[in-house]
Amino acid sequence: MTRGGLTGRTGVTRALFWAALVAVWWVAVPLLPTGLVPGPAEVAVFMWDELRGDTLAPFTVYESFALSFERLFTGLAIAFAVGVPVGLLMGLVKPAEHFLHDFTVVGLAMPSLVWALVTGMWFGLGDLAPVTTVALAAVAFVVINVAEGVRNVPRELLDMAAAYGVLRGRVIRHVVFPSLMPFFFAALRYGLANAWKGLVLAEVWASTSGAGWVIKYWYDAHRAQGIVGYALFFVIVAVFIERAIFGRLSARVFRWRPEIGRPVPETAAAESVVPKSPVPETSAERSG
Repeated sequence: MTRGGLTGRTGVTRALFWAALVAVWWVAVPLLPTGLVPGPAEVAVFMWDELRGDTLAPFTVYESFALSFERLFTGLAIAFAVGVPVGLLMGLVKPAEHFLHDFTVVGLAMPSLVWALVTGMWFGLGDLAPVTTVALAAVAFVVINVAEGVRNVPRELLDMAAAYGVLRGRVIRHVVFPSLMPFFFAALRYGLANAWKGLVLAEVWASTSGAGWVIKYWYDAHRAQGIVGYALFFVIVAVFIERAIFGRLSARVFRWRPEIGRPVPETAAAESVVPKSPVPETSAERSG
């Protein structure tokens, strides 16, 4: 199958999923108590008004998400600044791994809601609580993935580089760094997902602005379409980040990996799996 055909089928499948989801939503709304869940048309009108700037909230959707993204990326930068060195230390030094292992497990297991509540109590309303929540929610994912990436660097490549006297800088550039890249991407993906949820909770509890706070605003106003509409804004942003940013960046960074860069043709795959046996000679060929 060609790359274009595979991409086309994937796009159709995704479109069918979203169409089925909207259809189920449309059918289910009349069966529920009145006002419990808004219908797709009502939510679509709300979202369109928000995009046009026609809102009753103190902030537009653009202002709210811009502020939330600023907090999100600031917290993620802190998480990577702390998590990458700690992960390298855990991957390279066994005693450090034993000492820090339980702290990492605690960080992975801690719910984002706890971080949001604790930072809200520590720092009060403002930017510091959401940023700190993002950093605390993401740092453990960065640490564990970087440490695992260091442990998975091919030992035979390091031994070969040492045997040929390759400079340390070139070893890091051409051996260690490419081996770590899948783990960096995993850390960024999972860290971003967990940090995003923590950010929304922190903005609900410990902020007076941001997309999370606007959800609370619509909750206090008893406007279900506002809550569902902003939830869909979050979904749209998440899908955009995954498809337009992570997808393209991954394809570019891992273009040296054929299973990521392009699909393997069916004929080539079949030839690589089925061994080619020699054709036996006939008696006529042997006599000739």
